[in-house]
Amino acid sequence: MSDILRRILALALRFYCFVELRTVVVLAIVALSGWLFVTITDEVVLEQEFTGIDRAILLSLRTAGDPSDPIGPGWLEEALRDVTGLGGFTIILIFTVMVAGYCLMIRLPSAALLVLLSIVGAIALSTGMKSYFERARPDLVPHNTVVYTASFPSGHSTGAAATYLTLGALLASIQRRRRLRVYIMSWAVGLTIAIGFSRIYLGVHWPSDVLAGWSLGAGWAALCWFVLMQIPRLRERAITGAMVGRDAEPAG
Repeated sequence: MSDILRRILALALRFYCFVELRTVVVLAIVALSGWLFVTITDEVVLEQEFTGIDRAILLSLRTAGDPSDPIGPGWLEEALRDVTGLGGFTIILIFTVMVAGYCLMIRLPSAALLVLLSIVGAIALSTGMKSYFERARPDLVPHNTVVYTASFPSGHSTGAAATYLTLGALLASIQRRRRLRVYIMSWAVGLTIAIGFSRIYLGVHWPSDVLAGWSLGAGWAALCWFVLMQIPRLRERAITGAMVGRDAEPAG
């Protein structure tokens, strides 16, 4: 058993030496997000397990004996209604067009493509899965905002994760100081969490909908980032291979 463990560690170390740390982190996010989304889909949506946890969390955010009254002061509900708007389709569309257009204007087409693929792709996936699973919205408490689609996965959470994590990662990638990178990503993660929480607080999503949305949005964005990171490397390998092949041709 110890030999097997040593071999696994040796392979992992060799892999780490040949692959950038950033690539390892991105692939880890893709794998973890994918596993979490599949697990939630299987256990909660398809097999209807752990629904008691969903119900308990939702009711814990309401006043005992009055499900129509969210806990906390009155201004909190209004504030979270504003926060939830940051994950809405209109706001995300504005951010997407604005940032993608800016990237094209400064001649960064790969960054523009990343923004478009990450955000538009995540929203398309979320919309398609809502239509496929058709999970009903929570009926335990009144909805404190208007909804039009099915519940699983949360479109606001998916869009927020894809949008703000992608934009945060792009902005952080051009910062040299670690403190600034941490600051930017902290805001991106915090905003994503706040939008997801607002959907639960307002009674329009089960907690598992939000968790699945976060997983879907973050995993898809990380996958797009990884794929686009490989394009320059593949292009460089193709150019190198062509040059080597040309040099190897016999002189005529």
